[in-house]
Amino acid sequence: MSNCLGLYIEENLIKYAKVSKDHDNLKVETFGVKFYEKLDEAIDQIIEETYSQKTPISINLSEEMYNYFDMFALLSKNDLQKAIKTEFESFCIDKGYNPNVFESRYAIVDYPNDKEKVKVIHIAENKIELNKSTQAFESYRLMNISPISMAIPNLINAEEKQNALIVNIENQTTITTILQNKIYNIDKIEQGSEEFLSRINLKENSYPKSYEICKNTTIYTSEGRELQEEQTGYLDDIIPTLYNIVGQVRRIINSNTEKISKVYITGTASLINNVDLYFQEYLDDVDCEILRPYFIDSSTRDINIKDYIEVNSAISLAMMGLDEGIQGMNFRKPSFADKMPSWLKIDINPEKTNKEKKYLGGLLTWDLGQKLDKTEIGLIRIASTIFIAVIVYSCFSVLLSNQMDKKQSEANESIVSTQAEINEANSDKTTLQTRISDYSSLINQIERANSDQEDRNKTRNSIPNLLNQIMSVIPVNVQLTSIEDTGDGHIVINAQSDKYEQLGYLVAKMKTDVILRDVESTAGQKDNNVVTIRIEGDLPI
Repeated sequence: MSNCLGLYIEENLIKYAKVSKDHDNLKVETFGVKFYEKLDEAIDQIIEETYSQKTPISINLSEEMYNYFDMFALLSKNDLQKAIKTEFESFCIDKGYNPNVFESRYAIVDYPNDKEKVKVIHIAENKIELNKSTQAFESYRLMNISPISMAIPNLINAEEKQNALIVNIENQTTITTILQNKIYNIDKIEQGSEEFLSRINLKENSYPKSYEICKNTTIYTSEGRELQEEQTGYLDDIIPTLYNIVGQVRRIINSNTEKISKVYITGTASLINNVDLYFQEYLDDVDCEILRPYFIDSSTRDINIKDYIEVNSAISLAMMGLDEGIQGMNFRKPSFADKMPSWLKIDINPEKTNKEKKYLGGLLTWDLGQKLDKTEIGLIRIASTIFIAVIVYSCFSVLLSNQMDKKQSEANESIVSTQAEINEANSDKTTLQTRISDYSSLINQIERANSDQEDRNKTRNSIPNLLNQIMSVIPVNVQLTSIEDTGDGHIVINAQSDKYEQLGYLVAKMKTDVILRDVESTAGQKDNNVVTIRIEGDLPI
């Protein structure tokens, strides 16, 4: 039979439950709620009261962050991991985060109506916060750190196929969407029990008393009787928070393409009497009920079922430590000591009255009669780690030496081969550069020849084209005595006629028909009844 101590840790209080597992049978052995001012002292007290010095411990994450990525369903495992890492790094760049400060896990779920894609639920926790949680349990067997949103579905009977929401109203509220018994989405809401407990605490100046007031408060629905003033005092502190949470739940139900059939309510707020009826008033088409661990018999009389419900979060975390529910959500990396064989581990037993050393089959086991403090335990762990390291080094030193020699020989051969290939590549590079230089020279020569040919073609065709155009507009009594291209397409024409108006007509037509650009002409000079002019302009090229 195995067991695990689940601790759900919030500011001001710890909910704890020790759960045992015998084959498929689960049982809550002990549970409770402890308020604290110093966390380490509260942890020590719970460990001692539950006799859990050697028991595996499972706790919750404190500040996890949720993201969702869509991936192609046919990606291989390695490609999927790379794609998820890339997506999260892109998210961090957009937000200005450093992705290296996060420890992350993820779960994959199919889309109900799209077989080609899968949905990745990515959960990240700051490594600094994670180390703080680990250090608080350095004297104990901390084996599991999981997000409560992924642990709380453990309390639902997996045999019942259903679409449901689990509304866990602790200090903050997490809403876990379950479709066909698979976790599909997590919504994290900042509002929760901390909000109304703080308001009550301002009146009572006692957090434990505020907590008890919350447990003993009854919500009267619209069908209930009219309340007296003294009965509404604390409801005024509680109802606004619950109203906002119900609004978020209704939004999630309406946004889901799958019909949600049930809403489970758990956490500190579930202790408020009639809170399920309050939710039911606003969620007409959905059954609302308080979440009860499926393996607990509601007919038992020795313990009130409400007392179990109070520590639902701790029970679900303990079940995670017993390998129940979704796997791969443990944020605690196994230490070197966890990987050691059990026969090499030091057994610290505070119940012994005498200090003694026993040798069992040549294997060393220490039973220490008094409880050690954290410094002594740390020193013992360091010593044992050094001892194991020496043994491992002694056993594998020869093997490692042989492997190193073999790898060195292979490396030398690879270096020689690589150097030869580099020399050959350098030779090819020199040849290639020479050919590139030759080709560049040839290309330049061809480009110059093409340019010269284009210039010659333009010049060669320009004068005939000009003559054809002039012939179409020249008057009968006008003669061209000379046409000259002075360079760059500038044309000089000498013309003569016995009439001024005919020469003027020619100049006007050359302008209007744009036979030449920027046409200019000299004044006509008459000699022996012959008028001569000079016309200049640029070819319209």
